[in-house]
Amino acid sequence: MTAILVIEDHADTAAEIRTELTRHGFIVECAADGVTGLARAIAGRWDVIVVDRMLPGQDGLTLIRKLRARGVTTPALVLSALDQVGDRITGLRAGGDDYLVKPFALGELTARLEALVRRPAGGHQTVLRVGSVELDLIARRATRGGRLLELLAREFQLLEYLMRREGQVVTRQMLLEDVFGYRFELKTNLVDVHMGRLRRKLDPPGEPPLIATVRGLGFILHASA
Repeated sequence: MTAILVIEDHADTAAEIRTELTRHGFIVECAADGVTGLARAIAGRWDVIVVDRMLPGQDGLTLIRKLRARGVTTPALVLSALDQVGDRITGLRAGGDDYLVKPFALGELTARLEALVRRPAGGHQTVLRVGSVELDLIARRATRGGRLLELLAREFQLLEYLMRREGQVVTRQMLLEDVFGYRFELKTNLVDVHMGRLRRKLDPPGEPPLIATVRGLGFILHASA
């Protein structure tokens, strides 16, 4: 079973998170301050750590930096009321793998944690490269062969998801759950609409296509260019 450590000093918030994640089958433990949280994060074997940015004892970003300095690569999701782009960049540069702004929907938190659990090993990178495509996760900048790709937020998320699974078939249901946050069967062409837009920007006429449709299954990204 998936083990989650939640480091959150607000008791009601921690209780709500624990109830929601337990309902979805996660094993959840909580810590209410940065010092205790760091000790538990080091001592335990966790699949994901949820860290509030503003903690008593030591702040959440300091906690994550200390974990990374010790070689602990467990994915960390930062919770924070700070919602500016610079705040997110700071959280990612400190070693966080995702950043969720308060207040948030518990369903979105659950979906993001499931995506982090599903992320392949070695997923903590700030720049992804597949063939001639480069994705800078901090600057939120995508290029192909040096050409800037003007991607919308959802298109960027789709491309990141595919690049992390280069050479693997990604189903529409995986994308609905991990990128769009839907945890139930949904009859919609939402994925195909956004994927179509991404492919037109990524694979213009005259360049070999990187994303292929796998009939009856989903999509696959190849480093063919």
